[in-house]
Amino acid sequence: MTAIADSPTQSPRRRSRWLTGLIGLLIVLALIAIGLAIWEPLSVETRAAPAPMTHDVRIVRDDHGVPHIFGKTDADVSFGIAYAHSEDDFSTLQDVVAMTRSRLGAISGAEGAKTDFAAKLLDTDGTVARHYDELPADVRALLDGYARGMNLYADRHPDGIRLARLFPVNGRDIAAGFALRSPFFFGLDSVIGKLVAGEPLPQEGGPALPAPNSSPTGPDADMAGSNAFAVGPSRDPEGKTKLISNSHQPWRGGVAWYELVVHSQQGWDFAGATFPGSPYPFLGHNKTLGWTNTVNRPDLIDVYKLVMNDDATQYRMDGKWLPLEKKRVWLHVRFGPFVLPVPKTVLRSIHGPVIENDKGFFAIRYAGIDTLTQLTQYYRINKAKNFAEWQQAMAIQGVPATNFIYADAAGNIAHIYNAMFPARVAGYDWRHVLPGDTSRDIWHDYLPYSAYPKNINPGSGYLVNSNNTPFVAAGPGDELDPKAFSPLMGIELDMTNRIRRAIDLFESVDGPITWPVLWRIKYDTGYSRASYAGDWMKTLLALDPKGNKRLADAQRLLSQWDWKLDGKGRGDALALTVLRPAMRKSYNRETPPDAREELTAAADHLAKTFGTLAPPLGTVLRLRQGPEEGAMKGTPTIDLPLDGGSDTLRAATLWNVDPDGRYSVYHGDSFIMAVEWTRDGKVRSRSIQPFGQATTRPDSPYYTDQAKLFVEHKTKPVYFDAASLKGHVSSDERVTNAR
Repeated sequence: MTAIADSPTQSPRRRSRWLTGLIGLLIVLALIAIGLAIWEPLSVETRAAPAPMTHDVRIVRDDHGVPHIFGKTDADVSFGIAYAHSEDDFSTLQDVVAMTRSRLGAISGAEGAKTDFAAKLLDTDGTVARHYDELPADVRALLDGYARGMNLYADRHPDGIRLARLFPVNGRDIAAGFALRSPFFFGLDSVIGKLVAGEPLPQEGGPALPAPNSSPTGPDADMAGSNAFAVGPSRDPEGKTKLISNSHQPWRGGVAWYELVVHSQQGWDFAGATFPGSPYPFLGHNKTLGWTNTVNRPDLIDVYKLVMNDDATQYRMDGKWLPLEKKRVWLHVRFGPFVLPVPKTVLRSIHGPVIENDKGFFAIRYAGIDTLTQLTQYYRINKAKNFAEWQQAMAIQGVPATNFIYADAAGNIAHIYNAMFPARVAGYDWRHVLPGDTSRDIWHDYLPYSAYPKNINPGSGYLVNSNNTPFVAAGPGDELDPKAFSPLMGIELDMTNRIRRAIDLFESVDGPITWPVLWRIKYDTGYSRASYAGDWMKTLLALDPKGNKRLADAQRLLSQWDWKLDGKGRGDALALTVLRPAMRKSYNRETPPDAREELTAAADHLAKTFGTLAPPLGTVLRLRQGPEEGAMKGTPTIDLPLDGGSDTLRAATLWNVDPDGRYSVYHGDSFIMAVEWTRDGKVRSRSIQPFGQATTRPDSPYYTDQAKLFVEHKTKPVYFDAASLKGHVSSDERVTNAR
């Protein structure tokens, strides 16, 4: 009875104490919850807006909502670019700003926090602090103009702001985005990821070198790719020069293309596409020239094993002990309604950022480390008027890596294998982990632009690149000699299926390469038996089905497949499914996957989902855009059949398997632009995107208006000048920040 009498339910005094304690605990928990909900914006420093300056632009949108931005100065136009892009996709622009501020985790949680950690590790803020003022004044004016455009939109639409104290932004924020994103285009994410996990490093590009040390290699996680085609006037019946930009990027997010046309009274006239957070187009054309890009993968990242002292506070360098720099940083990680502070330690040596794992301490050095020069180079090539000026701008050597495929009104075509090649010394195996205790293998300079592989005006009259070795870019007899380039440059030797098909198709053309011929090549869906696909198919067909009827039926279907993913063959859906894992392994320089496992999984999925091993390709492969971005959580706004596959010239590279079993593509053919210059110097172009200009705004008429054209292999006109734009204006607004 005593125990019962003493219980909270029986003793008023004890019950009161118990309730008081409970209330106190709830108050403490409530205060903690409030603190976690509000601490993040209070912990960050508000950035200063750019110095006041008035901008005044017209944003004229055409039939498909593409903004044509007219301004007096280049900085005015940059202001208009930011404002127009904000109108169409303010959400993604905020992601980019949050990324540059190391606050992406506060929006998107743990995945975003990984990017924030990378920004801290690479010290992008430090790079900006050290080098921003070294940029030319006109470049800084462009960056500040862009920031003012974004700030104006944020001021006018405060309800759309997703993170407190994210605005205002300034030119330094825009520059930080460049410093952070560029090295991830040539594989730095994979290197960092493998080091953090203590896993084998990705296999590096270039020919093998003598190996005084050995380090295991692993996959390259970079799946970026593109196609580019240029045809000279010698192969056109009317003497035209032609260029096709065919980038393969994600269809949504921070590196999805945004189309635009710009006109400044300072002589900046350009049509093309850009990424969120950029004050100018990255590819496209002006009146006299144009270019496009494809990802290249030279060896531009070096990893060093540090020799540490006993308490891991110093590392050995040239016989001396140097202090390992350590800095505590706080990541902001959203978890439900709360943002949690997560402490991390960032390490640096004189090599660069350092990562510790259970195998030791590893330093990283990469092309473009601690530079902002690419901001100047991209702007200068936008303003170039001829091949000489364009090459002079390229010689700035600020863009760390990417192929440039060029064409112009004068009839020149060129493939420039652009990269900031480290000036390495002989005597080390630069393909593997390097000794970290000698300064001799720490490079500081880059090879000159004159050392880059270039193929200019080849005799074949055409150039093509599909993320392959630069030594093959034109017809037989026009190849570059690999022996003419130092193996220390780490130039890749890879051959994709796309380049094999492209060269075969170009070489099959006897005579002019007309637009219909060029489009047939670009939209080709075939696989070459000489590529990895040939060996992979042989492996699949050689499997012993061991009495598994479904497996035997799948082999029979593949044996009859026509090697094209055009939606006409019975085996297209099965071939699509089994080829993607092989493509991934090949592209990442890994051994092929398990053939039985992949064929079994593909056959089981198709049979269970569609009731057959041979559903029509378009039933399986889909372009979907809707309230939940094609994830089938709601009814998609648009749901259309696609063709192509991984590593076909008509690219459908990556997809999600939706709940209904269909493949919702999210990466592949993205922004496509075709340009021609006639003999008299006139320029015309056409373009297309998978969805439309406003991919995050379902209420916009430009949310999915290009999708049907895209799946039908059609394009829309680019109204490059004011005269051609007449009669095709859907809106015309003046935007100014004047008070």
